[in-house]
Amino acid sequence: MNLALVRKRLKTEVIQIQKSSDEFGSRIGLIFASIGAAIGTGNIWRFPRMVGANGGGTFLIPWLFFLFIWSIPLVIAEFAIGKRARTGTVGAFRIFVGRKFAWMGLWTAWISTAIGFYYAVVAGWCVKYFTLGASNGLMNVETVDVWNAFLNDPSQVIMFQFIVIAITITAIWKGAKAIEAVNIWMMCSLFVMLFTTLALALWMDFSDGSLDGATFMFSVQWDILAEPETWINGLSQSAWSCSAGMGMAITYAVYMRKDEDTVLNAATMGLANNSISIIAGLAVLSAIFAASPDPLAVVTGGSSAITFLALPEVFAQAPGGAGGRWLMMTAFFLGLSFAALTSMISTVELCVRNFVDHGIERNKAVAFTSIAIFLLGLPSTFVWIKLDSEGVAFPEFLEVQDHIWGYGLMFSGLFIAFSIWKYGYIKWRGMVEDGKVDDGIASFFKHGMSGFRDDFINTGDNDLWVPRAWDFIMYFAFPILFTVLILSYFGDLISSFDPWYSAFNPIDPHGAGIIFLFWGVVAALFIVFNDYILTRRPVYLGEGEGFKGIFVRSNWEMRDAPLFRNVPEGADASIDTLPGGSDDLVVTVGEVPAGWEDIYGDVMDAEIA
Repeated sequence: MNLALVRKRLKTEVIQIQKSSDEFGSRIGLIFASIGAAIGTGNIWRFPRMVGANGGGTFLIPWLFFLFIWSIPLVIAEFAIGKRARTGTVGAFRIFVGRKFAWMGLWTAWISTAIGFYYAVVAGWCVKYFTLGASNGLMNVETVDVWNAFLNDPSQVIMFQFIVIAITITAIWKGAKAIEAVNIWMMCSLFVMLFTTLALALWMDFSDGSLDGATFMFSVQWDILAEPETWINGLSQSAWSCSAGMGMAITYAVYMRKDEDTVLNAATMGLANNSISIIAGLAVLSAIFAASPDPLAVVTGGSSAITFLALPEVFAQAPGGAGGRWLMMTAFFLGLSFAALTSMISTVELCVRNFVDHGIERNKAVAFTSIAIFLLGLPSTFVWIKLDSEGVAFPEFLEVQDHIWGYGLMFSGLFIAFSIWKYGYIKWRGMVEDGKVDDGIASFFKHGMSGFRDDFINTGDNDLWVPRAWDFIMYFAFPILFTVLILSYFGDLISSFDPWYSAFNPIDPHGAGIIFLFWGVVAALFIVFNDYILTRRPVYLGEGEGFKGIFVRSNWEMRDAPLFRNVPEGADASIDTLPGGSDDLVVTVGEVPAGWEDIYGDVMDAEIA
């Protein structure tokens, strides 16, 4: 049998499967999918803790401030990039910044996927506690014992991790339409669950004639507002909660129809995300203030403590008898599970989209990504399960993973900002060379900074006009805030060690050294991958005898790799002016890239001998 012809036939089948582009069916579907990507467990269990630890309503001021200064501007940029590039993160950077910067898109995809490794485990915890709540397994029990028994039973943790991944696979297998339908259903259900929990929590809080939890949440302590830590925490919560810089918005923008308003969608996504956080925070704080003698100690006791230890005890005191307690317990943990699942869906889809962009059949990409997330998430299920000073189990390996990859998201946001800076500079230099504008910094500020906004945001597709302030945010405020966040985090981290330089010990799981080690290794590998996997690819020529021929170096050659854009009907837009847009290997799904005719060409009539 001729191996080359067999391979050609298989590749032909792949290109036929991917010959039409995918898209969301409606604006509401895109909005719900985007909201689902942003809303996760951090909105429901981390936000109340941050409010409690930073002066209640005091925290809301910097948190809301950074929504408009950091999160929404960055999501606007992501939507604009994804809508024009029509590829996932790797392809988007290849098109917008140039071939040699495709690794930045891989970094963004990796960070989000690496977070997904352990996030699937956390989502499994949520599903487990929903089943316990629905079966009255959290009534009249020692919540510490329930938590410790669960975390120390790897078979249970792995089973629920598997359930989460199975649900995720089902949701994304068929593409954008399926993702749209699942997110609409889950988000609507989440709203119902949270409002139900909120109503019962306010009832509890008002049982003594006051609303202590609600009062605390909206009361401002001006001395705490003056503390730099409050603002840093507000920035970090806004950035992570809205998924700004994670590449989620780039991915979902690939499925946008031509007339979608990217600015309105970004604003809606950010405001909806913050609204859910406030509803969840109000529900949690009201219930805790109603049932706990020392509510602030409970709220600031750590994310696991408040969610899986304290809240079941609080909800067990809900009004309405056994039915009210069951409803509050079930509604909260079901809503938490939906929030986790919608974020998981966007995480997996981000990775899958990048595979599909490079010619991999979707069902294979989904299967590979899901298996990888499951296997690489296994250590977080059973490695380093330890007890703290109060006898509460905690997954140290999982926390180390969050420690390493969580702050890597900041660099993803920086890379997105870099693409904006570069485009503005290139456009301005072209205008200078054509004699249309003067050279110099003042000229760049006037004509170059607005380049990205003029060409990709303030277009006829958007009803909302973005002012020049957006340019200053992306060019000046963003790098300043990035620097402040990085320095404050690592400054606090390093100063917590005694002696301070011991923080750089690369084998210390909680130090700065292990972060820099993993960041450095991953970045170096991805820069190497840029030439050998992302923009160029080894191709087997089908020569040689049988299996042994595969390992003969002369039977392989390096070719410039194709990139397939997902362009729905009527949504095509020129990318010729972009650094990577003139590459003839960047084609629309269904087209045969130049130089790859022997691989993707029609050979169905070829005779197989």
